[in-house]
Amino acid sequence: MADMKADRVNDFALKIGTVNGTGSASANGLIMQSIFRMGVPVSGKNVFPSNIQGLPTWYEIRVNRSGHVARTPDFDLIVAMNPETYAQDIEELVPGGWLLYDSSWPMADTLRREEVTFLGVPLAEMCVKAFDGGRTRILMKNIAYTGALAALLDIDMEVIRGLLEETFGERKKHLLDANFEAIRLGYDYAAENFECPLPIRLEGMDATRDSILIDGNTAAALGCVYAGATVAAWYPITPSTSLVDAFTAYCRRLRVEEDTGRSTAAILQAEDELAAAGIAIGAGWAGARAFTATSGAGISLMTEFIGLAYYAEVPCVFFDVERVGPSTGMPTRTQQGDILLCAYASHGDTKHVCLYPKDPAECFEFSVQAFDLAERFQTPVFVLSDLDIGMNDWVVPRFEWDDGYRPDRGKVLDAEALAEIETFYRYLDVDGDGIPYRTIPGEDPKGAYFTRGSGHTKYGKYTEDPDEYQEVIDRIAVKIDNAADAVPPPEIRSRPDARYGLITLGACDGAVREAIERMEAEDGLRLDYMRIRGFPFAPEVARFIEAHDLNIVIEQNRDAQLKSLLTLETPASKDRLTSVLRYGGLPLSARHVIAGVKDRLGLAAETAEGVGT
Repeated sequence: MADMKADRVNDFALKIGTVNGTGSASANGLIMQSIFRMGVPVSGKNVFPSNIQGLPTWYEIRVNRSGHVARTPDFDLIVAMNPETYAQDIEELVPGGWLLYDSSWPMADTLRREEVTFLGVPLAEMCVKAFDGGRTRILMKNIAYTGALAALLDIDMEVIRGLLEETFGERKKHLLDANFEAIRLGYDYAAENFECPLPIRLEGMDATRDSILIDGNTAAALGCVYAGATVAAWYPITPSTSLVDAFTAYCRRLRVEEDTGRSTAAILQAEDELAAAGIAIGAGWAGARAFTATSGAGISLMTEFIGLAYYAEVPCVFFDVERVGPSTGMPTRTQQGDILLCAYASHGDTKHVCLYPKDPAECFEFSVQAFDLAERFQTPVFVLSDLDIGMNDWVVPRFEWDDGYRPDRGKVLDAEALAEIETFYRYLDVDGDGIPYRTIPGEDPKGAYFTRGSGHTKYGKYTEDPDEYQEVIDRIAVKIDNAADAVPPPEIRSRPDARYGLITLGACDGAVREAIERMEAEDGLRLDYMRIRGFPFAPEVARFIEAHDLNIVIEQNRDAQLKSLLTLETPASKDRLTSVLRYGGLPLSARHVIAGVKDRLGLAAETAEGVGT
């Protein structure tokens, strides 16, 4: 346990417990952005209920000068603004930690811990005196704890003031002044009554100069814009709704004709998920770059149309921002439970191209690649993010863009190309790579064809002949298998003396990297690492598995879905794979990775509660 009395600069975690619907999100975002503006690496996790208002919600902020972004279950300071969760909040503090609470009302002696310092600030009382109106007082109380934290943690008040000015500007100066007054109330009380700053404190750095603060859904939406997408079809579902919201906002600025003001994008809210998939597929068939965004429950409902797009060979992109299942599950908690669902979505023999971003930077990058892959291979492509990536703010490198980028439209025959061939057959493999040529409807009468989701020959004619059917379905399998060389390759870190490998994907990356660093420094363990970024698996995946005595697959689901996919889709021996599983809905932490890995390797370790077996 760290010495809480010694200064720990830019290396601590705090948690803010409030009530959903009280406006705390603005205060929490202000704290997060202020730390970022001070140049200090920071990450934030929003733990919120799926109802509209009234239940407990928490916001977790981790400050780490080394840039580790994974969630930590060890909180040095907790702001307890919800009496219903006082007991839980106090219990979660590390020994020697601090609890900041509203002392306008007394706290029961039975809740107090000897090894915790209680910092009472009469937030409600101060705001009742300073502001009018019940709703305003509630909102300002949350802003006031921001001021108290600024004094306790040494957050730069000029940075806070600058952020408020950016938010409200001169046209809303009354709101700017009211917010800053509330912040000053909290700051002055803490500075006058407590020893400030605490031993855990901030100090300006220059580590975020070339970084941005962004969530994965916003980043993915921006990637869709840069990829040239013009059609989005969706049905609202947590946690993917904000992806289409962000795309809509970007299109209002960037998908508009300058001279007429007319929109050049179509964004359609469908009556359900199946209809949304149908719209996206229809637009892809017509030549547009089109997508839909949903979660696992939506993918389940879309599978009928996904099978059509696979068999009729229509390009389209599906964003699956994963959440806890099955059924409704826990809509506002994170998980990686759709790995197998997306790999084999729909009935019959189907297999799909999937991309697995680790953070918002890759959400942006992989969004562009997804559209290129969809058109190149004429097939649905799935981008599997999750709630942690999609809805939380991450510090990532500033996005870069090549202005020379040109979309890969794949094998498309225009009128000029059609004039040079005798007859066009939509499903004929001319080049032997499994990919036929396609045409854009309306381009030329010679390119007309009948799209078939039923049994068809390579010439596009209806058939129920076994050999003719199998010829087409086998060609499609070749096409998808060939995509293994085109998806983002796995990220591999090897050490010459490592016997064991760790394998993961997506948002687990931060926790696994931190765990490897700590196990090497503290235990002398040498571990190779592979993060899978795309499916079908590149050849390097099987080679990595075969190169190690044991590979520990770390993922956030109960049924070891990534491990199952590796067993099914590589020749690697099943005996070389074992699992560490964490699937309770909260983002993965390095502590749980370390405990699970040591347990699998048979080392003496205190296994964390809840690590899957």
